[in-house]
Order: sequence, then C-alpha cells, then structure tokens
Amino acid sequence: MSISIIIPVLNESDHIGELLSCLPGSVETIVVDGGSTDSTVEIATSRADQVLTSEIGRATQMNAGAAVARGEILLFLHADTSLPKNFVHHLQLFRLSSQAWGRFDVRIDSNNLMFRIIETMMNFRSRMTGICTGDQGMFIKRSAFKEVGGFPQIALMEDIEISKQLKKISRPFCIHEPAVTSARRWLDAGKLQTIFLMWQLRFQYFLGVSPERLIRQYDK
Repeated sequence: MSISIIIPVLNESDHIGELLSCLPGSVETIVVDGGSTDSTVEIATSRADQVLTSEIGRATQMNAGAAVARGEILLFLHADTSLPKNFVHHLQLFRLSSQAWGRFDVRIDSNNLMFRIIETMMNFRSRMTGICTGDQGMFIKRSAFKEVGGFPQIALMEDIEISKQLKKISRPFCIHEPAVTSARRWLDAGKLQTIFLMWQLRFQYFLGVSPERLIRQYDK
C-alpha cells in the first residue's frame, strides 16, 4: 500500500515543520503552497518529499498535489491538524474495504469543555450526513478521486461538494480515532461566533449563494 499526504498551505510556518516531522518516512508528503510570504516553503522544502507552488485556493492546491502524487491512497491534511500515530494501520483496513473514501473523527486541541461539545457535534453531523470537512483528514482511493474529477474548483465548500460526489460511490469509511486540529480559529474569532458563522455559511450555500461570495465572509 502507498499513501500520499497532500497538505495545502498559506503562511503556515508555525505548524508545517512540526507536522512534517511527525509523519513517517513510509508515506509520501507533498506540500502545496499558495503564495506564502513567511518561511513556510523553506521549512517544508527541508522535510517534505515534494513542495509545489500553485494559485491560491485550497481546491486548486489539493488538486495540484494529487496530480503529482504517486500513492494509491490520497490523504488531504490541513497544516494545523495531526493524525493518530497508527493512522497507517487504519488506512490499511480502509484499503481492504469496499469503500472509496473516508475520514477521521476530529478532536480540537483545547481542554475547554465547549470544544468537547463542538467536536462531538461535528463528528455526529458527519456520521449522519456522510459529509466530510477538511479538518477531518479526508482520504480517497486514487481511482475514486479520478472518477469524481478531483475537488471542484470553487473558492469554498470544496470538501462538501466532493463529499456529495463520493457518496454516490460509497458511504465514507469513518475512523473513530481522531485527528487533532488546532483551536486557533475558534480562539481568534470566538467559539460561538465561529459556530454561528460556519452554520450561516452552510445555510447560505444550501440556498445557492456562490462560494466566491461566501469566502469573503469566511476570510473576514
């Protein structure tokens, strides 16, 4: 089994080195930079198997990484998210399954009780809907990724859209051992404010508001 981990980045010098140091040498690591102005590229170049540059945009960056990846399984990972230590074992079980894609449960790296509630809601929603978000460490068999045409080239909600397409092939393979993601967005913008914003964005997207308009709210 071969695994390629694709990490889209933009000004992630505080996280990318630690993440790459924790990944085993048995997996291929591909960092795709969207125009960082800090030392992200320099740090990644010394530790990743490949470092690419592309136009900014998570979907664009992840597709660029997938285009050069050699792995049978493509795992898309945020720079501020770490995988469980035995993730390769879990992906071996996934490879032997009939399912085409999947994700990890998520845990937020804070001891605040509110985050236990947030992550429980995130995992429950994902399990009920079959929709995966980027901070859950989405993984896809190469054949399925090609079948759906990769991530749609939209400014936001690319993870939701590809989940919808992949669900037509199979339900997701859900790994209960969590990937641990940073609490920084909730801490910077406020926990309740961030929850409200994300639900508001998803509701607007459901109503047909374009990702180009939504990302202006997301990036504020």
